Amino acid sequence: MTSWFSRQGFLPTGLKADQVELDGNTIRVHARSSVASATCPRCGTVSRHLHSKYRRRPADLPAHGRAVQLVLLVRRFRCRATHCPTRIFAERFPPSVTRPHARRTARLQGLVRHLGLALGGRPAQALAERLLLRVSKDTFLRSARVATEESVAEPRVVGIDDWAWRKGQRYGTLICDLERRCVIDLLPDRELATVEAWLRARPSIEVVARDRNGGYGGAVARALPKAVQVADRWHLLENASAAFLAAVQQSMPAIRKAIGVTTLDPKLLTAAEKLQFEGFQRRKRTNRMVRRMADDGVPIKRIVRLTGLSRGLVRQIIRGEREDVFRIRESSLTPWLQRLEREWSGGCRNGAELWRRLRADGFQGSLRVVGEWATRQRRAEQAVPSGTGKSPPARRIARLLTTGRNLLCRADAIQVARIEAALPTLAATRILIDRFTDMVRNARDEELAAWLDTAKDSMVASFARGIQSDYAAVAAALREPWSNGQTEGQINRLKTLKRQMYGRANIDLLRARLVVTS
Repeated sequence: MTSWFSRQGFLPTGLKADQVELDGNTIRVHARSSVASATCPRCGTVSRHLHSKYRRRPADLPAHGRAVQLVLLVRRFRCRATHCPTRIFAERFPPSVTRPHARRTARLQGLVRHLGLALGGRPAQALAERLLLRVSKDTFLRSARVATEESVAEPRVVGIDDWAWRKGQRYGTLICDLERRCVIDLLPDRELATVEAWLRARPSIEVVARDRNGGYGGAVARALPKAVQVADRWHLLENASAAFLAAVQQSMPAIRKAIGVTTLDPKLLTAAEKLQFEGFQRRKRTNRMVRRMADDGVPIKRIVRLTGLSRGLVRQIIRGEREDVFRIRESSLTPWLQRLEREWSGGCRNGAELWRRLRADGFQGSLRVVGEWATRQRRAEQAVPSGTGKSPPARRIARLLTTGRNLLCRADAIQVARIEAALPTLAATRILIDRFTDMVRNARDEELAAWLDTAKDSMVASFARGIQSDYAAVAAALREPWSNGQTEGQINRLKTLKRQMYGRANIDLLRARLVVTS
């Protein structure tokens, strides 16, 4: 049933329409307050004594493809209170209509602010032009920065992680409420004093999820000694994988002997591989020199000064982590290598067909990447006889060792069996890593102490010592349901916002766009 209503229904509450006129592409609505009296803004006295009138013209939401302008009749009143210094005052409209001196109505200003928060400056301006809103990009950014008073519950479970203003140079801190799954605050740096002061101001926090960086852990321990610290499970698994890869890199000379690759024929290498091999020869000479100095008892600091190498590089050489001839980099194809090798062993040798099969399962890479991989596979099978040539890189060997035997092709399974038979210590290390991974994924914190006792004398002893030093947080990660995954996701969202604004946003604008819209 159709209901009749007056033009009053189009206006904000508290206004009364006198006249509506059409001037070109502008709808002009003449309106005034529906209340006969006004309240003095200083003393609060209600007055009905009219002094004079004037008109304001705030912009309103567009309608029917035309801009809308309100012509508000504003009355001036006399304040009759003897103690009030204000003699004449202008009436104030309700907050739902407009603010004093504002050029837009409250509902239009709310739309401007939301567009600024969602899109930023230039994109919001481009969209506003299509919506018949004549607002500049600077106005959108100013509106986004305006803080609003919102009653937010005190956080109980938070996640803390750092984010990069400029990678490798300057960092900030993001704090996320894991229960409400939203960002609480954005700190301009990751100084421990800043984080500690923020935590001290919020004693209601009971659980803090963080990565295994010791800095945040110390700040939490000092500010909230009773709070439970939870290490991030993804970082635990990633650190375990890195520790096993380091063990494989350290064992590469013995692995080459085990799989029958004792020499490398440069004639079988491609041009790019020859460059890598020449670099490996230079690294071998550097490695030999550093090891000789370390065997003679020269401290690491003195080796760094004498050779000009970095401290981290010297440590890698002493630990035997630079013995891989052909080092590979991560690419879009890395997560799909196991699937590719399975398809290749199953008889599919066409690069385009391999790409179509991966594409059906969600692969986003190009046909060229898969085609080059297939070409390298064919060239290796034709040019490198069994038992000679080059050995697989350490990263591939580590992946084969940690993959279930039932998922390997026959050649890879034989290769893994040879490695484990020749290096029982590495095989035991692989079992330790499998136990740790299973323990983390199935939340069995009661097995952690026994695992540490076994791992302290293994090839991943350094990783075990790191777990031992952060035992309480790691045990809590296996026991508590909280993790830092939500915080990592919010940091990814923050990176997107920074790229939208070409990295030029200040902390207040980033905080407004990230915290308010969470």
